Amino acid sequence: MNDKTLRVEDEHGNEFDYEILFTFTSEETQKSYVVYKEQGDSDEVFAAIYTEDGEGGNLLPIESDEEWDMIEEKLEQFLDEDEHDHDHDHDHHTHE
Repeated sequence: MNDKTLRVEDEHGNEFDYEILFTFTSEETQKSYVVYKEQGDSDEVFAAIYTEDGEGGNLLPIESDEEWDMIEEKLEQFLDEDEHDHDHDHDHHTHE
């Protein structure tokens, strides 16, 4: 059970809860990133730069293509690992 949630407030003060898929810090950019999605069955994935100050965290938009490429690569790795983790009693290995 993944109980990592991210509460995001929009410009109108409405709060939304998202499920955190994973976070990572890039040595290249020296920034921390959070990758998250809407709770439920949504497949739409979001990502942002995460900064912390004394009052909590802030999400900043990702603006460079290089950063998006890096995040997509991390997401693919995460999804591959996630698929292997859930390979309990199912035999997905039919391609031999």
